[in-house]
Amino acid sequence: MYGLQTLAIAACYYTAGRLGLMHQLVSDGAVYTPLWPPTGIAVACLVVLGLRCWPGIALGTLLVILSISSFRPTALATVAGNTLAPVCSYLMLRRVGFRADLARFRDGLALVFLGALAGMLISATVGTGTLVLTGRITAERFWSVWLPWWVGDAMGVLLVAPVVLLLLRTRWPPQGTPRWREALVLTAVVLAVVPFAARSVMSLLFLVYPLVIWAALRFQLTGSMLCALFASVVATGAATAGVGSFERLTDVEVMVKLQCFNGSVALTALLLSALIAEQRNTRRSVELACQELVKVLDHLAAGEVAPGASEGARRRRARLRGERP
Repeated sequence: MYGLQTLAIAACYYTAGRLGLMHQLVSDGAVYTPLWPPTGIAVACLVVLGLRCWPGIALGTLLVILSISSFRPTALATVAGNTLAPVCSYLMLRRVGFRADLARFRDGLALVFLGALAGMLISATVGTGTLVLTGRITAERFWSVWLPWWVGDAMGVLLVAPVVLLLLRTRWPPQGTPRWREALVLTAVVLAVVPFAARSVMSLLFLVYPLVIWAALRFQLTGSMLCALFASVVATGAATAGVGSFERLTDVEVMVKLQCFNGSVALTALLLSALIAEQRNTRRSVELACQELVKVLDHLAAGEVAPGASEGARRRRARLRGERP
């Protein structure tokens, strides 16, 4: 069973890596992926399954490397860095009490700053450092290669990890979706507006944000993250093709514009949906507390002890009546 689980994680990591390699950009002569989905899959699997799944991540990383180049001893350093980064992200998330349902605002912040920005420092540093030590890039180009690598890995965590967590934690088959007509309308609008905005020469990417907000308000994390992920993939495709608002831009300008868009969309979707979920849970808790209070007051008004009251409360009630507890 454990072996099958390891192979399944490796297969998912490898598939996500091949998909990520389909969209590549160039920065200072180095090729990088602006969105690296395997990091999101790795962090999500660790959150749900624990540290026992790290061999699957390592195997998946090795398979991706072998699919694009021949095996070299230095590849083991990249495997170690790409495995250690999500593991450290998971350990930091567990340290702060991260909940996989992302139902609290603090969980969203933890995923952003610990899971994505802090954890992925390791993979970018180890990977770029390996390129410098092997002579594939000069030391002067370290930071120009490190930055796109780090941002691409972080975007994978921000955009892919929440979606994978939803898939792994959802019961199948799922329950009937409320407001399915509105969901169909939102889906149709997203499928029409996002490609148009990404490929329009008038730079209309800002049209994506109202759709993300709509999805977050009405469908919480599921709707907002799916919308953000789709928008990011479409924008990345337009950027790598050099069309729409990315036309006639330099390599650096394309990288900055695309990653600013991906990051802002991911943060909007993740943090807004987490805040909405937290507020709804708080309101639900207050409503339940008010209902319990009403029941207690009704029983007190009737001169009875509320059902389920503690033994201490019953004794205090008996003493007030002058009875033997």
